[in-house]
Amino acid sequence: MNFLQKRIEQDGRILSSRILKVNTFLNHTVDPQLMARIGQAFADHFKEIHPTKVMTIEAGGIAPALMTALDLDIPLVYCKKAKPSTMDDPLFTEVFSFTKQTSYTLCMERASLDPEDRVLFIDDFLANGQAFIGIENLVSQAGAKLVGCGFCIEKAFQSGRSHILEKGYPLYSLAPIARFEEDRVIWLEEE
Repeated sequence: MNFLQKRIEQDGRILSSRILKVNTFLNHTVDPQLMARIGQAFADHFKEIHPTKVMTIEAGGIAPALMTALDLDIPLVYCKKAKPSTMDDPLFTEVFSFTKQTSYTLCMERASLDPEDRVLFIDDFLANGQAFIGIENLVSQAGAKLVGCGFCIEKAFQSGRSHILEKGYPLYSLAPIARFEEDRVIWLEEE
């Protein structure tokens, strides 16, 4: 069991068979020392694929993605969930959030990615893979290449994992969950 799995068992709360609440350390309230360890773990895992940019979505993915970018010494690009008036040449796609039960427009400035960029997607959660599909679409629109996907917490019992693996992208999750059993997390490696 790694450091993030231990922290989830210590401070996470299972709200249902599909929802894990980690707002006291991962999103909403952020533990900076934990984020530093997460960034280092992702950077160590993905450094051999030589990404040139880390990419994520506001807001939950920013902290782990920023720390990963810092360790890799490359820029971070984060996508917005609404088009700001200051965006000159946006790329955008529609994404459905199962947590919020609504669709939103995911957008970024076209100039944020170059066609030669090798993009590493880092996010806080992987569930149904809708955020991944949005990122994949934006990277493709920019003519860049998606080279890997890292997630702090993965709900492996949902469809996101299979979608990413079917596409052939390298996938690394620090805390892959097989299922929730009563008030206990069953980790994928325990299966």
